[in-house]
Amino acid sequence: MDSREMVDNPKRMQAWNDRNIEEFRSNKGKLASFGDAPLLILHSIGAKSGSERLNPMAYLRVDDDWAVFASRAGTLKNPDWYFNLKAQPDASIEIGTPTGVETIAVRAREVVDAERDEIWNRQKQEAPGFAEYEHQTEGRVIPVLLLSRVAQTP
Repeated sequence: MDSREMVDNPKRMQAWNDRNIEEFRSNKGKLASFGDAPLLILHSIGAKSGSERLNPMAYLRVDDDWAVFASRAGTLKNPDWYFNLKAQPDASIEIGTPTGVETIAVRAREVVDAERDEIWNRQKQEAPGFAEYEHQTEGRVIPVLLLSRVAQTP
């Protein structure tokens, strides 16, 4: 089963995510099957359910922010986490560090136009699989969201 088929099978996708989350947390933010690709775990609130949702995903560092890409493995629709962040942009991420995994409060905003294109083109250069996702979407523009650290109040 390829990744495009998996994202349309919720039970398989959840099992895959659960295994990756466990490995990510055990290995300081690394997954053997992803090599040195930068990964994070996004914690968002379900737009319909109100329940916490966890999604491991690739990211690109953009200054002090993390860019994430609503590619959904090149399918024709956006992933659920995209709609979750649009409905509730306050979220958190887990990032691997040399000593473990750090959880960071973030706020999401979608980037558009030239800002989006610059980040998206950089991602395609650093992770060419995203260019293939773009090709597979049959014209769907893959959204790019920036996750910015939110100051914690005491």
